[in-house]
Amino acid sequence: MNVSTRTLIYPLLILSLIFSGLLSACSTTEAAHSFPMASMNEMPAEVQSAPVTVQQAYQFAVANPDVLTKLPCYCGCGDVGHTSNYSCYVAEEESDGDLQFDNHALGCSICVDITQDAMRMLEDGKTVSEIRVYVDQTYAKFGPSNMQ
Repeated sequence: MNVSTRTLIYPLLILSLIFSGLLSACSTTEAAHSFPMASMNEMPAEVQSAPVTVQQAYQFAVANPDVLTKLPCYCGCGDVGHTSNYSCYVAEEESDGDLQFDNHALGCSICVDITQDAMRMLEDGKTVSEIRVYVDQTYAKFGPSNMQ
């Protein structure tokens, strides 16, 4: 490599490294939301090792029961006693406030998809009633609602 090529390549290489570092600094693994999200530290090990969309759904469910208790699930989980989309994530809240998690949503894409849709629609400014209409229209084809 001659001197003129080296003087041209090295500055370009340095600039590209700086630029890529700046771009990676702009992206984070934690997405900012206008709604609360529970900490992953509060989640069971199975949730912590699940795919990101599942982790986010559990985090959302724990922090937003007022939303998910108003939304049904259509995966057939009513047969196991679930009464809302929230039930797919949380089996019980104990008297001391501790949660008993349900592992159902770890393996059910319908539950998680409904929650992810709710998250997206909340970000878009939709109300829970509007989200409910969307969920009913979109997911009723998969099975019966678990809400009576």
